[in-house]
Order: sequence, then structure tokens, then C-alpha cells
Amino acid sequence: MITLSREPVFLIDGIPQPRAPFSPAEARRGTIAASILAAHDRSEKDGALSIRFDALVSHDITYVGIIQTARASGMKEFPLPYAMTNCHNSLCAVGGTINEDDHVFGLSAAKKYGGIFVPANQSVIHSFAREELAACGNMILGSDSHTRYGALGTMGVGEGGPELVKQLLKNTYDVPAPEVILVYVTGAPKRGVGPHDVAIALVGATFSSGFLKNKILEFVGPGLASLSADFRCGIDVMTTETTCLSSIWETDGEIRRFYEIHGRPEAFHELHPAPVAYYDGMIEIDLSRVEPMIALPFHPSNAFTIREFNENAPDLLAKIEKEARELFPKTAPDLLSKYRGGKVYADQGIIAGCAGGIYENIDEAADILRGASVGDGAFSLSVYPTSVPVSLALTRNGDTAALLSAGALIKPSFCGPCFGAGDVPSNNGLSLRHTTRNFPNREGSKPGEGQFSAVALMDARSIAATAANGGVVTAATDIDYEPARRPYAFDASVYEKRVYRGFGHPQPEAPLVLGPNITDWPRFYPLPEHLFVRLAAVIRDPVTTTDELIPSGETSSYRSNPLRLSEFALSRRVPEYVGRSKAAAALDAARRAGETPAELTALLTRIGDDAVTMQNVAFGSALYANKPGDGSAREQAASCQRVLGGMANVCREYATKRYRSNCINWGILPFTIDADEPFPYEAGDVLFVPRVRALLASGEERFPARVLRADGTEAPLTLRLSGLGETEKQILLDGCLMNWYRAHAESDGEAGS
Repeated sequence: MITLSREPVFLIDGIPQPRAPFSPAEARRGTIAASILAAHDRSEKDGALSIRFDALVSHDITYVGIIQTARASGMKEFPLPYAMTNCHNSLCAVGGTINEDDHVFGLSAAKKYGGIFVPANQSVIHSFAREELAACGNMILGSDSHTRYGALGTMGVGEGGPELVKQLLKNTYDVPAPEVILVYVTGAPKRGVGPHDVAIALVGATFSSGFLKNKILEFVGPGLASLSADFRCGIDVMTTETTCLSSIWETDGEIRRFYEIHGRPEAFHELHPAPVAYYDGMIEIDLSRVEPMIALPFHPSNAFTIREFNENAPDLLAKIEKEARELFPKTAPDLLSKYRGGKVYADQGIIAGCAGGIYENIDEAADILRGASVGDGAFSLSVYPTSVPVSLALTRNGDTAALLSAGALIKPSFCGPCFGAGDVPSNNGLSLRHTTRNFPNREGSKPGEGQFSAVALMDARSIAATAANGGVVTAATDIDYEPARRPYAFDASVYEKRVYRGFGHPQPEAPLVLGPNITDWPRFYPLPEHLFVRLAAVIRDPVTTTDELIPSGETSSYRSNPLRLSEFALSRRVPEYVGRSKAAAALDAARRAGETPAELTALLTRIGDDAVTMQNVAFGSALYANKPGDGSAREQAASCQRVLGGMANVCREYATKRYRSNCINWGILPFTIDADEPFPYEAGDVLFVPRVRALLASGEERFPARVLRADGTEAPLTLRLSGLGETEKQILLDGCLMNWYRAHAESDGEAGS
């Protein structure tokens, strides 16, 4: 089905070859990815890229903080198209007026700075970008990790908000030149197999090895001709879960039709590798061998065929229960009760978001459910089309009526089920979802309060088959149906009536409308000469997700208020973290006020170095995790730590570039330790990093530190900071991105006076 090769490969006239009489350095330039990156690169350094994007996209969890940061750093108008959608906080069910206040702020910012504003429930972020912003050969940066438009010939990158701030301030996205992996596609999918089946198989084959981390996937091959544009987009958006940096696909007549249907034929260009192209590895996907898949809790890579799952359900469900008890001691997971009479019964089906709510997914689900019934038992089915134009098409072609008649519910365009802000299952519920992630408690449960529910990812087709079978987990290939595949007709009229398009027409005199929950960032200080950081959390799980660092769901409502949001940091993983971090921050605040806190005095005495004083040392908190930052791009996973006084992360490696970048942009030192370096330390132990500022400024990558244990003993520890660019180094020295911009503005002002 899927095979991997870490060996370099040449693509010669469309055929993979292990060796060829060509220079790899020259042939590297033959990839589609290389040509697009070169067209957007402003760097003159070999091996490094400084990218300027063609457009930006954000949603209502992130755009307030981005705009607040950018205007605090001197932004006067949006220099490139910036679309702000309202698809995450559009439920408006938590926190009184604050969600709608964010939407009002977004519209006022679009008017003031010249942006594009998409009102609530009109479109999810990635649907609007596909429909209105993508263009062959372009690049889009989004403050959402699933910013992926490669199937449409657009390289999408998902990053934390500070990277969008850099673009708004006419700066660049700086990244080492990534490796490019060939994804060679053959065959054609059988009836009942959908894009999520291919995507789950791909993630399952690649994630755990780290094979694709920070690389670009380039999809080519004869199998693409068998895939519609929607099918390709459904696979492409899930490439995020492999931890790759971005993706790009060959474009053909099918993609030409996509742009024609959406009224933008000029956005299409054929994209193909050069006759000779060199890749750093290869993945082969034989679509004809892909079976309906299921990704079990608690990660999209926990992949099985539905057939394998049903054959081994008792063992697999017991394994999930065991892992859940280890993660959440207060819960009493009971998934084995779903196995009855040799079958697994689910409680809920959800088809939603940028992966599931695509037109063709829902159209085929409707064919499966025509004349069938969801039933009057525990199982329920909810369907969220990605945009109002998709909803209009489904209504006009009869799909909506078929689904409603079968007992499904049709809901507005909303990303909530994907991150726990809508359709939260019952305690011990099993939810089947065509959404992007199934991380622990991302479905909205609160394990700290004894709640537990589980999400398994499946394709819309198999979810519909399950619904037609009374909630029994069923592969779509096991039922008899014939997809009609009704052509899609895009109607842009609702966008013309409701979307505010202000790019190129800023109104500087227009006021920003700030609700009472929208607050400015607190003050952050430059990096001190020396540093004490107390471990406020030590997490030894193999991987720590951003959902664990800052929970999703109802916390999203507070993301315009840094202080209130920070109260939720690690709340569902290490509830003691907030109190510990606040205590560390209080010590440093007292030191800055001229006091001599007894605990700091004792630490200074303990290290016995007269060069380290109350005036040149700072005290903060730190997080240790083996591999933090998998999943969402949300910057708040780092900014909340910083607001609470966090000054460092220590880990074996960072799960994603975007989380490490978020740490840097918020002034958190992204330390690593070597694989063979022991870390037996616990929360409460203090790391002392002498001469941290001087070492960082000099470009040193090795930071000798001391661990001052709470029991009075100590041990040496070598921390590392490698791969920092000059700008990243200066951001850390200045204390955060905002400070760096402020220092630049002051410097530029002095230079010009």
C-alpha cells in the first residue's frame, strides 16, 4: 500500500530512478518545490531561505493576537492579502460577549488596515483559502497548522502567529532549505475508499519514524489522474500530521477545472518537475491497495484498516483503556463496553472541517445514506460543510435533503468538532470523525474532572456506512452503493454579499473596536546575563502535543486575553504548572522591585559566584518534555508559558519547527539535551545557566548548566541551542519578537534623525 525509501532518488521523465548520470546539486533545482521556493526567496545565503508569501490566513482564535502584536510593533497597514475567517470561535457559547467581540474587532481591523474579513459560519479557514486565495506557484502562510494547499499548486505553511506578524511588518520567514521527498502515486482508489483512508495510511507509515519532519512532500505520478481535486485536497490537508513543512502536487486538467469552477481560471498554471529532478527520499502510494482505515486514539498515526480493527477490537480497545488510565488517572475508561456480539458500536459520527466537510465527501456520504436511517439509538451523525457555497450546492443537488431524511443533522461551517468546541461526546463515548486530529481530550472532555471520551478518525464514506448500519463500525467497501458524483457548482454570490474585501484600501482613520476581553500583551524583559529557571513541569511522555500545552475547546474564547488564557496552560496535563510558574515569576518581580527574596538569596549563596548578583540574574520557570509541540500551530502553547514567567524549554527534540519557532518568538530559550544525557530531575529542581546572554550572543551552541535539586544535591547538565539564525538569536536576546521590533524601530528612528 505505502512503501518508504530514505535513499535519494532521481525522477527522470516522470520515472523514479535510484541512480543517474546527473549532478544532484543541479537536479535538486528540478523539483516543483525548489522552483516555487526560489521565486519567493529573498536570501542570498546558500542553504537558507528568507520567504515572502503571497497571502496570509488566520481564524478567530489567532487573528486578534497577531494584529495586536503587529500594531504594537509598528504596523500601519496590511502589505499583502490577509484573510481573517471566523470558524473557530463562532459558536459564541462561552464567556459572554467575548467571541463576538473578537469578530467585531476583526472587521474593524480589516477596515483599518485593509484586510479580508469572512463573517462567522461563512467558511472554514482552509476552504476559503482554496476557493479564493490559492493560485498555482504561490505560497500562503497561515496561523493554523493545516495550512496546506499543495494539491492546488500552492505551497501552504502553517506557523504560529508571530511568523505572520513578520510578514505584516514586511519581514521574511527564515528557514533552512528543506529536503524534498518524492511521493509517487500509482493506481486508483476502489469504491468506498476516500481521501482520509489514504491520509491515515500515509500518516501511519511515516509519523513515528520522523522521516518527514520539516521536509516538503512533492506528489507526482500516474495515480494522480484518478483523483479529483477534492480527493487530492483531502489527502493534502492531512500531510500536516506527518510533521512535514509543506506539500506541493503536480497540476493538471483536473486542477484547471477547479479554478474554472471557482471563477479564477487565471490562477491555474501547469506545474511539473523538470525532466530530471532529485529528491532526498521517496514514498510510493499504490491507491488500488488502500483499504478503509481507522486511526485509533490518541493520534492519527495509530492507524489500522477497519478490517484489522474489527478483527482485533477487544485487544485494541483494552490497549486504549490502559493508555487512557495512565494519562488520566481520575478517569474510568470503558471502551470495551462498545464491543458487543462481535461488533464495535460507536456513539457518534462527525463529518466536518477542512478535511471532512469537503463537497465530494458529503455528496458520497449522502449516496450511502439515501433511503437509510441513522436510527433512534445512541448513535448520532452531524455534518458540517466547509463553506456556505458548499452548503448551497449540497442543498440544490438534493444531498442535504437525503441526509436530513436519514436522520443526520446539517450544521454550519465550523471547525469546533475538530478541536473540542462542538459535538463533545458523552463520558466514555466513542466518536468517529472525519476531522484532522484525535489527540487526548481534544474532543472536549475534561479528564481532570473524571471525564473521558475517545475519537477515532475515519473517512466520511465509512462513517456514513457506519450510520446506515446502526452505529456498527463498518467499512464503506463492505456495503452496496454506487456514488452518483454530482458535479459541483460554486456560487460565489454569498461571498460577494457578506465578505468584506478591503485589501489595498486601508482606512487609517477607522477605529479599532476592542471588547473588554481584548487586552495588550504584558511587558517582557530582555534575556539577563545569568539565569535561574525552576522546572514547573516534567513530562516524560514520548510526545507532548500543543493541545496538552494549552487546551483547545472552551479555552479558545480567552485567546484575546493573554493573562486569562495563561491560567489554562497545561491544565489538563500538569494542573500544578500554573501555580508553580506564577510563584517563580513572583520571585523575579520582587527582585526587579529591589527586594531580596530569601529563596533567591539562598540560590545565590548556593552557587557561590560573586559575579552573579540580584541585578544581573533573572528567575523564571521552565518546562521539560521529551518531544513537545506536536500538532497545532497555535502560538499560545508558548506565549502562555511566557506570560506566566516561562523562560526556557528543555527537551530531547522539538516535535515541529513551528512550536520551536513559537518559543523563540516569545523569548523562550529552546534548549535541547543529547539523546544520551540523563534527565532524572523533577518539578521543583532549579537549572542555573551562567553567562547565558554572553554565550548566546557569541553564537555558542553549548551551555554548561547546573541542576540545583530540591533535596540539596546538584549535578552538571549540558544544554544545547543549535541552528539559530541571526535574527532568532537577537529575538531571544531582546526577550521576544515584539521587543525586537521595538528595538529596530527605535534604532531606525535614531538613524533617521
